[in-house]
Amino acid sequence: MMLPDKFNEECAVFAVYGHAEAANLTYLGLYAQQHRGQESSGIVSSNGVRHHAEIGMGLVSDIYTEEKIMRLDGHAAIGHNRYSTHGDSLYKNAQPMAIEYSRGPLALAHNGNLVNADLIRSSLEQEGSIFRSTMDSEVIIHLIAKSRKSRFQDRVVEALQKVEGAYCLALMGANELVIARDPHGFRPMALGRLGDAYVFASETCAFDLIDAEFIREVEPGEVIVVNEEGMFSSYPFQPAPKRHCIFEFIYFSRPDSNIFGYSVHRIRKLLGQQLAREAPVDADFVIPVPDSGVVAAMGYAEESGIPYEQGIIRNHYVGRTFIEPAQSIRHFGVKIKLNPIKKLIEGKRVVVVDDSIVRGTTSKKIVKMIHNAGAKEVHMRISSPPTTHSCYYGIDTPSRTDLIASTYALEDIRKYLGADTLAYLSIGSMLSCLAERREDFCTACFNGEYLIPVKTMESQLALLDAVKIPE
Repeated sequence: MMLPDKFNEECAVFAVYGHAEAANLTYLGLYAQQHRGQESSGIVSSNGVRHHAEIGMGLVSDIYTEEKIMRLDGHAAIGHNRYSTHGDSLYKNAQPMAIEYSRGPLALAHNGNLVNADLIRSSLEQEGSIFRSTMDSEVIIHLIAKSRKSRFQDRVVEALQKVEGAYCLALMGANELVIARDPHGFRPMALGRLGDAYVFASETCAFDLIDAEFIREVEPGEVIVVNEEGMFSSYPFQPAPKRHCIFEFIYFSRPDSNIFGYSVHRIRKLLGQQLAREAPVDADFVIPVPDSGVVAAMGYAEESGIPYEQGIIRNHYVGRTFIEPAQSIRHFGVKIKLNPIKKLIEGKRVVVVDDSIVRGTTSKKIVKMIHNAGAKEVHMRISSPPTTHSCYYGIDTPSRTDLIASTYALEDIRKYLGADTLAYLSIGSMLSCLAERREDFCTACFNGEYLIPVKTMESQLALLDAVKIPE
C-alpha cells in the first residue's frame, strides 16, 4: 500500500439548533466540509426527547439517502466527517459518538487530538470503565458520565478541565447543545445564524452552502450553550496563549473559507508572493500542483511577473479505489490523478509550486513526469517551510523518521526529487503573511516547538500509580 505523501486532513464538525430541517442542514454542512475527512461520516439528531443516529464508513454522498435523512427527526443535530488522528479507521471509531447514560442521551463530535488521552483512559479502565472504541474522544464521554454536576454544561466543563490538547467539540444532550474550543484555539470553529437557528462549523464554507450568516468565531477557551432559552457563552478555563494551526492556511481549509480572522485564499496568495521574493528563478511560466498549490502558484506568478499556466491537469473523478492494471505501469498512482500538458511544457523552463513536501515520493514522481513531458528545467518551489516534526494536535502525520526534511539536507532532497532547483518558504516569511498576529500560530511541525508537552503512552504509563483522575 502506498503511504500518503500529504498531511492527512483532520475532521469536520457541524451543528445546528432550532431548525425544523436540522438533519438536512447538517448533511449539507458535512458535504461542504468533505475535504476535512473521508473515512467516515455521521449525523445524530434530537427531537428534544431522544436521539437518532445515521453513521457510516466512506464519503458523505455514499452514506446518506433521503430515507436516512427523513429518519433523523428533530430541531437539533450534530455531524462529523472523520479522518483518524487517534484510533483506527473502523466503524466503531466513527463519530458522532452517541450513547445513553444515567442522565439521558449524549452525542459528541470532536475535531482535534488529546495528548493525555491514553493516561486518562488507562486510569479510567483501572477504575472499571469499559471503552467501546480506540478514539481519544471517548475519554470525554466517560468523564462527563462520571461527573456529579447537575447541569449538562457543567459536566462538560469539568470533563474538559482534565484533558489536554486540541479540541473543537459539539456535544448534544436531549435538548441542549454545547460547543467548546480549547484555550489555545488550535483548530477552527465558526458560529453562524440561519433565521432563528444557530449553526456551528469547522469552516465558514459550510455556511455559504446553506445561506447561513457568519457571526464570529467561537473563541479559544469559550463554551457556548444553546437551548430553548437561547444562546449563552462563558469562558471557564484559564487563559492560555493562542496557537492556531498554520497548516489550515497552507493546505487543509478550503480557499473560500475564512478562519482565524483571515481569508484562506488571501493568505495562500501572500505565501506564494513571499516565496517569489525569497526564491526567485528565471523561468518561462509557473504551474501549480493541483489543487493544493493553485493559489500559492498564482501569488508566485503575480509577484515574479512569470506567466501562470495550468500545466498539470487533475482527474477529479478518481475514487478511493480503482482497478490497477495487471501489468505494472510506472508511477500509475500519480498518473491516474495528474497528467502534464506536453505541448505546453515541452522545451520550457517551469516553476512548479506546491504547498508542502512530506515524504517526497509524490513530488519525485511529479518532477519526473514533467521532465518526461519535455521540460527543459524544473524548479520546485514549496509555499511552506520544511516539515521536520510530527503534529500531535489533530493532524494525522507520519513519524518523524518518515518526514524527508527531518533527515535530509535541502540539496539531498533536491537530488532525490530530480529537480533543477528546490526552495522552501522560510518560517519568518511565512509568519510575515500574518502581520501582527504571527505569535498566535503554532509552527511545531516546522520547528518542534510544542506548546503542550507531548505525552507518549510510555511516559504516561509511568505516571499511572501517582496520578488519579479526581472525582
